[in-house]
Amino acid sequence: MLTAENETKAALPDFFDPGYYINRELSWIYFNQRVLEEALRPELHPLLERVKFISIFSSNLDEYFMIRVAGIEDQYDAGVQERTVDGYTPAEQLEKIRRMVIQQLKLRNDCLHNDLMPAMQREGIEILRFSELPNTQKKSLRAYFHREIFPVLTPLAFDTGHPFPFMSNLSLNLAIELEDESTLARKFARVKVPSILPRLILLNNIEGFPGSDHNCSVIQFIWLEDLIENNLGELFPKMRIIKSHLFRVIRNADIEIEEDEAGDLLETIEQGILSRRYGKVVRLDITPDMPLGIRKLLMKNLDVTQRNVYEIDGVLGMGALLDLLKIDRPELKDDPFVPNNPIEEEYGQNIFRAISTKDHLLYHPYDSFQPVVDLISKAAADPDVLSIKQTLYRVGSNSPVVKALMRAAEAGKQVAVLVELKARFDEENNIVWARALEDVGVHVCYGLPGLKIHAKLTMIVRRDQQKLKHYLHLGTGNYNPATGKIYTDYSLFTTNEALANDVAELFNALTGYSKHTGYLKLLVSPINTRKRVIEMIERESAWSQKSENGRIIMKMNALVDAKTIRALYKASRKGVKIELIVRGVCCLKPGIPDVSENIRVISVIGRFLEHSRAYYFHNGGDPELYLGSADIMPRNLDERIETLFPVFDNACISRVKSDLDLIISDNVKAWIMNPEGTYSMIESEIPAINSQTLFLSRSSRNKTSN
Repeated sequence: MLTAENETKAALPDFFDPGYYINRELSWIYFNQRVLEEALRPELHPLLERVKFISIFSSNLDEYFMIRVAGIEDQYDAGVQERTVDGYTPAEQLEKIRRMVIQQLKLRNDCLHNDLMPAMQREGIEILRFSELPNTQKKSLRAYFHREIFPVLTPLAFDTGHPFPFMSNLSLNLAIELEDESTLARKFARVKVPSILPRLILLNNIEGFPGSDHNCSVIQFIWLEDLIENNLGELFPKMRIIKSHLFRVIRNADIEIEEDEAGDLLETIEQGILSRRYGKVVRLDITPDMPLGIRKLLMKNLDVTQRNVYEIDGVLGMGALLDLLKIDRPELKDDPFVPNNPIEEEYGQNIFRAISTKDHLLYHPYDSFQPVVDLISKAAADPDVLSIKQTLYRVGSNSPVVKALMRAAEAGKQVAVLVELKARFDEENNIVWARALEDVGVHVCYGLPGLKIHAKLTMIVRRDQQKLKHYLHLGTGNYNPATGKIYTDYSLFTTNEALANDVAELFNALTGYSKHTGYLKLLVSPINTRKRVIEMIERESAWSQKSENGRIIMKMNALVDAKTIRALYKASRKGVKIELIVRGVCCLKPGIPDVSENIRVISVIGRFLEHSRAYYFHNGGDPELYLGSADIMPRNLDERIETLFPVFDNACISRVKSDLDLIISDNVKAWIMNPEGTYSMIESEIPAINSQTLFLSRSSRNKTSN
């Protein structure tokens, strides 16, 4: 540990040196590699859960190209030569991304085709090939094709006499080589595999296949594109099908909005959603046997270079594999569990009495998300509730929270809702809910120009014994019961007056013209979050200099902000012990001598998505803990309305500290970050500690004891 005296004598590291940072885009690829690795570990996951991770990996990668790679492509096209904090130009990033993704796709395909599919077949789950079926079953499938699929298909010619057909984002297509039987002229056509139909067709209900008599243990599927490809003759009578080739298009899907010029933000977002279909193509997936002529034709008309073309042998668009989890084979899935509902167990249906009595902290999904829904529902029906204010970022397509807010407005309560229309890929849901809320008289706001509202806040004003009292729910996750079952997130219920004052001021700033910046308890981006976090890091350095017990634990989804990273490096040099639990992107390099040797970084990938954000500072034995919506990224600190809220109750602080310590000790699902940015599985230790399994076990014990 460097003291203040000898630090002045030692040459300070240059904390702006690119060698001290990991490239954000490459760090994300390392993260998705960890997701893929879950599919490769039969000792940790049942069979269909391993298939799920293949699907998640694939969907993640699609979104990565639609947003992150698309942004770098735009920089490249604009001739940007500026280097990232880690020293890469756009061209260098694109080259490295391609090389790494190609290797991952090979690993994914090998896992699916040579491991998971044979394993599923042994379990009586088969994905059949049309060409391998007996003639009787082919006949049955042709009848099914003509009845259920043929009417939906639209063949489109493309040659000198026809314009090149439009290919929408994420579309799966067949490029077909044809020959006119009368003129022998060569033709080309495209057939889109319709997304309105299931990609995996269940064969058990089709006559001629096992199970059509409702007495079969074998479950059989066929890919929709395989069935279409083998029945193209019905679409092109008097034409000879020479060959068909599967390909898939991924486009830039980031919506750019000039908010200063947008008269109606809701309408502008709607137009932006439509524009996603027309974004620049950033990836073209093809099969290896596609002839060079067809490949060049697609590349020319889709305006892509070889850098954008990915040869993939086998299935394209593996996100559809998630449908296999609908199979009724519980022995091939994770064991179900029933979460705790400690508030209901102790206080019954009287949630307002529960919150008035003491602060309550829930850890989803181990603790039920139902109390969050109950709070809004009870507030809607309670005659003593005067107003409800809430932020909504992602709520899902069938939201009980939004329906409760609508009931509250219909009951005459003052209801104000901040709906974030710019929540990426949830814009359509949010537009639907925003209009429904407005229709019943809810005051709907869309936030501040240039800033996404990412904070998770609810404030209820209730008349309690002739006095007005504020009931708060502050969370790290969205108001979405579906994700509340699979994302780890904290929910704090409190009536703390100091917090309530800050939350009230924040809502006034979001809905009106208030420019309040003097938040006393809340950390609010873009006002004071980075500043206060860095101050608390520096305070730990001071404690470490005094007593050598400086300690920081941070849990987040991503660590990107260079200013905060530099503060952590400086604290490490002062001897502060720093534990970072970063699920995804981490641009900090741990373990560098004289820079970050006191920093350890782990990433936990498991059954549940680690989504909670928690920031713990030992503070010389008087710990401070903040939970909230903000990751340590420039966009969260500078371009969003985010909150980190303090936890005051000592029991709640102790619980979160215990949770963090358990995650830090995980040696089964945790990956440790190496100084160069790669990750390694923690070497097997005894006893084996799987933090998520132990949280589930603790949840079960709590239910038993209650």
